Amino acid sequence: MNPTRILSTALTEFRIALRNRWVLIAVLLMMLFSLVLSAAGSAPTGAVGADRLSIVVASLTSLAVYLVPLLGLLLSFDAIAGEAERGTLPLLLTYPVSRAEVLGGKLLAHLCVLSLALLAGYGLAAIVAVWFGNDGLSGVAAVIRLFVTSLLLGVVFLNLGYALSSLSRRSSGAAGLAIGLWVIAVVLYDLALLAMIVADGGDGIVTRILPAALLINPADAFRLYNLTASAATSAASGLGGAANAVPATLSLAALLIWPVAGFLLALMAFRRVNP
Repeated sequence: MNPTRILSTALTEFRIALRNRWVLIAVLLMMLFSLVLSAAGSAPTGAVGADRLSIVVASLTSLAVYLVPLLGLLLSFDAIAGEAERGTLPLLLTYPVSRAEVLGGKLLAHLCVLSLALLAGYGLAAIVAVWFGNDGLSGVAAVIRLFVTSLLLGVVFLNLGYALSSLSRRSSGAAGLAIGLWVIAVVLYDLALLAMIVADGGDGIVTRILPAALLINPADAFRLYNLTASAATSAASGLGGAANAVPATLSLAALLIWPVAGFLLALMAFRRVNP
């Protein structure tokens, strides 16, 4: 892939994205929820003996598990289907740019948009926590770790959104598939695991394979890594037990593998599109 052509595609997509209402919605959502969690989520600071900023990171981790995949899918669901509906996809594919470079440019542009939203949300929450706390900057490392892993999680769902957009060819269909994927990956998957554990009695095969089942889902791998890497966030979360059962290296490896796998999946789907 040619970096210059990827960057040119990314700049074009980023200028288009800035005119898209999803950018403003993403930034406002992250700022609103992060501010609320920063104000309400730091209540157990004294109970767990952790600094205020680390406790806020635990709350932001729970927020990011739901919101980052949703923002990634909202930014990417019409990336291919929208081009096909508007009739610009045939013109785009006549340019001397490979399909991998087109996807790489779109991914880079959308990742920049997601970065702006995360910087606004996490930055505001961190400023509030440091301003009203008495622990200085002791939790900054946890905030940086959360930001980087949130980007990895966002890349996963951006790529999955491109794959669904290529398979659908229509924006309405791609939107439905994206919402369905979000519900399954973020909501139903964990509920299904919880139901199987309850039915298993807590000491059967389901309980033994639970760590592997959590690593298969990128949203759970993201949550496990951020809980395992920080004692304060683990203490403040109800998933501390599950986090301790999975080494941080495994959950980090899952987070690093998923973006690559997602891009390959999106590229396979995009190559099947006939303009």
